[in-house]
Amino acid sequence: MPRYFAELAYKGTRFAGWQNQPRQKTVQSTIEKALFTILRQKIDVVGCGRTDAGVHARRFFLHLDWEEDLDALFLGRLNKVVGSDIAIRSLIPVAPDAHARFGATARSYEYHLELKKNPFSNELAFILPQSNLLDLDLLQEAAALLLSYEAFFPFCKSNSDAKTMICDLRRAEWEIDSKQNKLIFHITANRFLRGMVRLIVGMCLNVGTGKIKIAEVDKALKEQSRLTRSYSVPPQGLYLTDIKYPFLQ
Repeated sequence: MPRYFAELAYKGTRFAGWQNQPRQKTVQSTIEKALFTILRQKIDVVGCGRTDAGVHARRFFLHLDWEEDLDALFLGRLNKVVGSDIAIRSLIPVAPDAHARFGATARSYEYHLELKKNPFSNELAFILPQSNLLDLDLLQEAAALLLSYEAFFPFCKSNSDAKTMICDLRRAEWEIDSKQNKLIFHITANRFLRGMVRLIVGMCLNVGTGKIKIAEVDKALKEQSRLTRSYSVPPQGLYLTDIKYPFLQ
């Protein structure tokens, strides 16, 4: 049966994450219901990953199987039915064994921090209290430290079912936009552990505000142990921004 990749974006504020959950509105369930409405057949979709409740995606991929051509007219109908918080960008025919999750070779996230109160960013960024206490040099130093390691147990939620803590981390740095009073954390890896990015951002903020020392983070990474003080930042500042596949540009 022909397989399609769909490229999409979504605002995660009103969703309980990507993955189907009982009695919850999720991105996956919304798309599958829309497909049933149009095609009158149950279609299961497979996403490139699982975002938590309130997390956004600027570039996300899923795959689905359908026996007929899915053209631009179908794409337009699908966008009408899924609602205003999801945008399906394109439908791409791929090989029958192409997999949205296991075929990805890199994933990139951003975390957005506002340094001053901004009523327009409540759902799209984390407004950082007491940002005047933040040491930006320490913030960058904490991010750079991560690139020296390949296992990240200190930044995995305790109820994770991950088989390995190893991730090929390729980028971890802060972008400082002083004109907009904004900080953006950029991170790229082949894979991420459950809750990893939000815990890493929280660690950077704890280091940057003097709540923990760089040496403590270094020790936890060397020993693959928990930090004595962990902090998972709120979800609204987190964006999945890119997914790479060897068979897509």
